[in-house]
Amino acid sequence: MLLSRPDDGDDPVLTTRQVARMLGIAVSTAQQWIENGAIPAWKTPGGHRRVRLSDVSALLRERTGLEPLAGSPDPRDFLPDADNAQPQQEYARLNALRASGLLDSEAEAVFDRLTWLATQVTGCPIALLSLVTARRQWFKSRAGTQLAQTPREDAFCSHTIAGSGPLVVPDALQDARFRDNPMVLGAPQIRFYAGFPLVDGKGFRLGTLCVMDHEPRRLRAREMRALEELSAIAAEEIRRR
Repeated sequence: MLLSRPDDGDDPVLTTRQVARMLGIAVSTAQQWIENGAIPAWKTPGGHRRVRLSDVSALLRERTGLEPLAGSPDPRDFLPDADNAQPQQEYARLNALRASGLLDSEAEAVFDRLTWLATQVTGCPIALLSLVTARRQWFKSRAGTQLAQTPREDAFCSHTIAGSGPLVVPDALQDARFRDNPMVLGAPQIRFYAGFPLVDGKGFRLGTLCVMDHEPRRLRAREMRALEELSAIAAEEIRRR
């Protein structure tokens, strides 16, 4: 059943193909669900089906058992890129980030202490506690930089959350993934990076605790262990939210 819906700029409009990617189903299945009324939708004057992000969110929460979403600064932060290789998994991760209520929240001493300690135990001039959305990485806490956020496509941390453990880049200029990155070629001229994923209570990697330097380097075993412990403290704090 196709419904008529008024325009709402705060609730992005999705195509049938985008709906299918987010739910991890075939386009034909998404079309069937729309026709059966499982997903509220309407048709454009040209006859194309359109669906609201909020309606797909509700259906995905029902299928995955996620808690209701908290208010979000911008719905586009929680809309996975159409080319994402694992759209349903990424959408569930973004829903978990949204539910945490941390994105764009005020600075908190508990996290600021952790980034400060990260600079002290490693000697790196920059430390960040980042949260990775669909389109940006936003810094809940930062030490040694005035940057509040960067585009996700420039984020070293986006690579970290794609793995299961820490990511260490001894020299970004010698790494094919990062040598053309604007944060390497320009300010803040990152050459070294080490990041640990922040995992919530459901196993989603919401962001990272990371350190960076302007010179190539390596961390000693005790420095890596210290970062691991600091990231574990940050993750435990997030799980209590």
